[in-house]
Formats: sequence, C-alpha cells, structure tokens
Amino acid sequence: MTVFYLVQHAEKERQPGDPGLTELGRRQAARTADWVQHVGVHAVFTSPLRRARETAWSIASRTGLRVREDARLRERMNWEGSQPMEDFLADWAASVKDRDFVPASGDSSRDAAERFRACLVDLAKEPGPVALVTHGGVTVDLLRTLIGDEAVPVELMQHGVPSCAITTLDDLSVVDIASVAHLE
Repeated sequence: MTVFYLVQHAEKERQPGDPGLTELGRRQAARTADWVQHVGVHAVFTSPLRRARETAWSIASRTGLRVREDARLRERMNWEGSQPMEDFLADWAASVKDRDFVPASGDSSRDAAERFRACLVDLAKEPGPVALVTHGGVTVDLLRTLIGDEAVPVELMQHGVPSCAITTLDDLSVVDIASVAHLE
C-alpha cells in the first residue's frame, strides 16, 4: 500500500489560461514543502498546469526530489478565457450537479475522477509516500468516486479545496480530507 498526499496547488493569480502563483501562494507552497519534507515523501508528481508545477517545484527544492509531470492530475476544467467567465462557471456548476455532464472545455466529473484514480493505481508501484500536486475540482471528483457525495464535506462541494490543502490517502482509502493545519 502506498500513502498519497494530494496537495492542492497554492493560491494562483486571478487570470485566464495558465497563471502562476501569487506572493501568498509562494509562501503557502513553501510552508507545504516544509511539511512534505517532514513526512519523508519519496516522489513528487504534478499536474502540467503552471500553478501546480510551481507548487511542486517548491516541494522539490526542500526534498531534493525530481518533479515528474502526469497529465492525469490536471483539473477537470481550466478557464482559458475563450469563453465568457459566466459560461465557464455555468459549465462548472452543471458538472458538479451532473457528474456525467461534459462541459464545453474539459472533462465530466466522473471521467476526471476515473483518470485520477487510474493515476493512483499506476503510482501505487512507487515507493511511498508520494506527493501529488493537483487541483481542487479533480480532487473533489476523486473523493466523490471513492467515498460518495454524502461523505465529501459540504464546504468542499460548495467552495472548493483551500489552497495547499492536503488530502491523505492510504492506497485508495481516504484518511484525511483537505487539511490546512500545516499552514497555521
């Protein structure tokens, strides 16, 4: 069994496309890196999106580990700016309500969860623990698949995963959801 630490990327700039971290986000990433170093991870994987990569690089700078990208850790949807924000948010809400809804740009909640779950199954061969820097929507999608909608905290369903929150899995069993204690 492998312990996985699913790390929500740090606070990002509020702009379309592939934004990087804010100054606060860089501080969050550094605090998270300290925590991750303390638990002795053996591998760091990241979504290919910049905000996740920057968070992962912070972890790698503390742990001395190489960051490896895996596209299966990407967000369910990413606002590129080509559609009005209102339409993007409407698609996001529809994909939360109906897990099989396929938005104009992105994956359904169910498909996003399945690609994340498949990534974890593949990475279970890695010596653990493993840190995976990812995104809030796809983390909630995975949780909905693993433990069911009723067990996912309402706060996460309504407002998303806080910046740099850590969700801990033991193989595919959920141990802790969206902890931010390391940031306090």
